[in-house]
Amino acid sequence: MTGKTPGEKTMKKLLEIGKLIVLSMFIANFSLCSSSAGAGEKISITGSTTALPVAQRLAEDYMERHSEVSISVAGTGSGDGIRAIIDGSADIGNSSRDMKDKEVKLALEKGIKPAKQVIALDCIVPVVNSDNPVTDLKIEQLRGIYNGKIRNWKDVGGNDKPIVTVSRDSSSGTFEVWQEKILYKDKVRPDAQLQASNGAVAQAVSGNKYAIGYLGIGYLNSNLKALKVNGVKASFETTKTKVYPIFRELFMFTRGEPTGPVKAFLDFVKSPKGQKIVREEGFVAIN
Repeated sequence: MTGKTPGEKTMKKLLEIGKLIVLSMFIANFSLCSSSAGAGEKISITGSTTALPVAQRLAEDYMERHSEVSISVAGTGSGDGIRAIIDGSADIGNSSRDMKDKEVKLALEKGIKPAKQVIALDCIVPVVNSDNPVTDLKIEQLRGIYNGKIRNWKDVGGNDKPIVTVSRDSSSGTFEVWQEKILYKDKVRPDAQLQASNGAVAQAVSGNKYAIGYLGIGYLNSNLKALKVNGVKASFETTKTKVYPIFRELFMFTRGEPTGPVKAFLDFVKSPKGQKIVREEGFVAIN
């Protein structure tokens, strides 16, 4: 007889099972290593819509220089960017305002000590339609327009026409700064048109002769007239010297001090090459 004994058949099966186990362990380990390596080379960024264009440009330029790194960028609002850092859904949270005390407290309660990097300076500019004759408003006049006490352009040197007020929504960092520096915690008039982005504000104002809005200096275009505030024109120089009254910093927040690929990217953002992109996108460089 040439057939194998039961013992030999059992041994063969055990050897085959052993080979499958070793192969499965090899595949699992290989997948784990590959996954870990990939995770270290991916950076997710979300938050401020004001900082969105410059963040996208910085990410694109960095990925061209570092092909092993993949960066995703989204514009969801400053508040969402900070929340993403606290809950761990993003590596970097862009914000056009500083963190609030309650946000810092929440982060610390979760064992997170947020770190912030100032990546640019910006100013918020009140804008009107290019056909509007008004060129300069005082802070008190802007406050009156936005809280509803001033409702006609003739009261601030314009035509006898009702003022259409355009504002950012409350989740916006731009809104937070405007509320702090212009409204002094007054509420925006209830009939104001609320917009989710700087671009939407620009579109709404450029399409309405009697509208007024506000946006970051990087969003100015030929269809809008930028108003002086207290006689001061918004510019790189007046922002850098803080002569223009509605200035702010743009931030990138991380969950603790940045390390690895995130630190390398932030170092690039603050480098001369990164700050050149900041200037090209219409913001004020930090150096």
